[in-house]
Amino acid sequence: MFAGLSAFPLTPLVDDQLDERAFSALVKRLADAGVDSVTALGSTGSYAYLSRSERARVAQRAVQAAGDVPVFVGVGALRTSHVLHHADDAQAAGAQGLLLAPVSYQTLTRDEVYGLFETVVQRSDVPVIVYDNPATTRFTFDDELYAAIARLDGVASIKIPGVPLDETAARQRVAELRGLLPRHVTIGVSGDPYAAAGLNAGCDAWYSVVGGTLPAAALGLARAALEGDAPEALRRSEELQPVWDCFAEHGSLRVVAAIAEHLGLVAQPSLPLPILGLDRAQRARLEAAISRLKLTE
Repeated sequence: MFAGLSAFPLTPLVDDQLDERAFSALVKRLADAGVDSVTALGSTGSYAYLSRSERARVAQRAVQAAGDVPVFVGVGALRTSHVLHHADDAQAAGAQGLLLAPVSYQTLTRDEVYGLFETVVQRSDVPVIVYDNPATTRFTFDDELYAAIARLDGVASIKIPGVPLDETAARQRVAELRGLLPRHVTIGVSGDPYAAAGLNAGCDAWYSVVGGTLPAAALGLARAALEGDAPEALRRSEELQPVWDCFAEHGSLRVVAAIAEHLGLVAQPSLPLPILGLDRAQRARLEAAISRLKLTE
């Protein structure tokens, strides 16, 4: 399950309430497109802004709408007890994997992060994905910690924040990780601009922001790389450079929300306050790029 394209959908809100109908439609759209898995309540899913009951409802909706497509659910929270509550709710909903980020307000130590993962895998009946996202958690994993956590029974995949864009350096980095991790633990690249480089270098999975809103474009890139057509994967990534540039300027969440709103997939505004999304001029530039790229799937 922990290979291929895992698409991260938005969790849209209307008047500060979950838009469950729109969320279900987003997930069904991903399943119909043929993604390999759906990851609900990742950073693109605004998990940190939602209550326990909201997150439980999102997990239920995701599993219902995904059909036969595996669903992973983000369970990160500030307190370990809250993480375990979210893990229980996700498993009760039928999630087939848990995505765990070491969320913190006080910066966590390596021992604290290891202890968090040790506790969660001991209490969970489904596999866990290690979510390394230093941009949001302010915690940076080192390779020694990757290796230690990967040896825990129940860890299935590590979501790394990217690889070098240079082909040789990327392959070297993935090879280093392969040498550290148990054979059954997959390596998933994130940071969408690095997806082609990571997959071409041997990563097993792409944990994708854009895949949750533009699945056809993401699948084209992923399939090319996973089938060994590295030049085609790079070409497709280069075509998406205007989107990657917007990600770098405004953050991926705001950009994919604006794309989803432009395509009529969710109501505008769809993000949890105080996040405002893109302003009118920024939207106009993004929408022009989407039109040029013919990304109105």
